[in-house]
Amino acid sequence: MSSIHEIAVIGGGTMGQGIAELLSKKGFEVTLLEQSPERAEQARHHIEISLDKQLAKWGITAAEKKGILSRIRFTTDFESLKNADLVIESVYEDLDVKKDVFVQCDRICRPEVILASNTSTLSLTEIAAATERPDRVIGLHFVHPVAKVDVVEIIRGLKTSNETFETIRNWVKGMDLVGIEVYESPGFVTTRLSMLLINEAIHTLMEGVASAEEIDLAMKRGYKFPMGPLEMADHFGLDSVLKAMERLFREYGDTKYRPAPLLKKMVRAGHLGVKTGEGFFRYNEDGERLDRKDVR
Repeated sequence: MSSIHEIAVIGGGTMGQGIAELLSKKGFEVTLLEQSPERAEQARHHIEISLDKQLAKWGITAAEKKGILSRIRFTTDFESLKNADLVIESVYEDLDVKKDVFVQCDRICRPEVILASNTSTLSLTEIAAATERPDRVIGLHFVHPVAKVDVVEIIRGLKTSNETFETIRNWVKGMDLVGIEVYESPGFVTTRLSMLLINEAIHTLMEGVASAEEIDLAMKRGYKFPMGPLEMADHFGLDSVLKAMERLFREYGDTKYRPAPLLKKMVRAGHLGVKTGEGFFRYNEDGERLDRKDVR
């Protein structure tokens, strides 16, 4: 862990924001790289909202909030990767987009730097093949919400070296996170299982077995889930859930991964969850539920 001080996070979406916030809290200097100044500012704004919520609940102090923000640099300059000791890619879940990012990282980063991807469904081996250092490419799949879940999947690609894996496992352990060793397989562990649960919950809703509120309440109270599967889907983004299901269905060829028709219909309607303010439930611009009825 001592060799990793400065970390670059590429992509300032929901997961990128959470990863940057977590790493800054752990004391690392973080560079959050986005495509445009507007997107970089939006990422900064959402991280500040997250910290303000914690501040309001006495989870952090004003000084801690200031310190966390001060350790995150928001930029659009890819050349800033020259200073990184570790790169974590968290861009859109598209193989070609990710491969392009890794080609640029491979060109700019020092030879010894490990390149990690936060992909949830794509092949690390295929991503790594776009670089000249496939032995130093690894998967680091954080679980949403990143700041509250202390588990991260550490995924080996075909050519990921033992040295790379051990370096990352020790680094994860040094942050008091639980690292789950995973060998490459579509969806890994958390995405493969959570997508099945979400898809079945959507089928249950579509069949009229119970309302969205009752389905989520059953899983929250019955199995101690922090949020129900439908609200979880809203936070992931229903478009992202659909893409993950389609990819699992394509890779495994098993009908249990076939996306529920209602999921497709909601995506076509633009009801994508938190990001659009409406999915299975409704949300304000800060991502808070507006129609909560499942508290009893």
